[in-house]
Amino acid sequence: MQNINSFYKYLEFEKRSSVHTLTAYKNDVGQFCDYLEEKEINNWQKVTAKIIRQWMVEMLDQGVSARTVTRKISTLKVLFRFLIREEVLESNPTDKVTTPKIPKRLPIFVKETEMDILLDQIDFGEDYSGVRNKTIIDLFYFTGMRLSELVELTISQIDFSNEVIKVLGKRNKERIVPVTKELKMALVSYINKRKQTFPEVKNKVLFLTDKGNPVYQKLVYRVVNRYLSQVSTVTKKSPHVIRHSFATALLNKGADLNAIKELLGHANLAATEVYTHNSYEKLNSIYKQAHPRA
Repeated sequence: MQNINSFYKYLEFEKRSSVHTLTAYKNDVGQFCDYLEEKEINNWQKVTAKIIRQWMVEMLDQGVSARTVTRKISTLKVLFRFLIREEVLESNPTDKVTTPKIPKRLPIFVKETEMDILLDQIDFGEDYSGVRNKTIIDLFYFTGMRLSELVELTISQIDFSNEVIKVLGKRNKERIVPVTKELKMALVSYINKRKQTFPEVKNKVLFLTDKGNPVYQKLVYRVVNRYLSQVSTVTKKSPHVIRHSFATALLNKGADLNAIKELLGHANLAATEVYTHNSYEKLNSIYKQAHPRA
């Protein structure tokens, strides 16, 4: 189909989409183009809402989740808006498509008591990798940053004087996250250990592997998974779960939802509001235990 490469360039250079987002868009568009080829549709003018709905039904029949189908239709919405901008189409066929209802999925999080055990009682060791791993867990839980943000974090982004970290989030949007006394001590301790272990390494990236190279996402994921497994039975044990735990803990302590939104770097409040349900569940449980007539 025509204009596909132009669309990808638009996403990369104008929308400044991340590598992960760009890969997802390419997969979704590629699958839709394969479907159009099966139907012998070779230009965008022949794509109708009916065709898109048939593709949706076929995916659902094949066991693709409603959430995934909805994401793919969202991709098509962006694609067709681009084609309208390029004057390839006059209208967007996805405007007449209703996506399937998505079951509500609550964020998985680790209990505060379990995180306390992890941070205060688990022995990480005093060698370089142990100090690094402990600092990685600290940084996730004290800041709520994303995996990609932590991996790309440089020493210069940490302002020890003002006790803040400048986090570079999605689409290169910068946000300021405070550094607690405890986290500051952990970061100073780690940086000193790093200098002792790799005195010749001048790489600006904060976290290094045991060989002195910048850490990568899979390594950090394994570190988090390994240590969360020692204190929690949650089904998923990833950096994003600690991010959820950070947000839930703040909300349970009475933090303002807008403040949590800014700390997480969410584009809109709706993304943050999902945590209020977890907070409500805890409040409801306390009410049932405490109220004499509950």
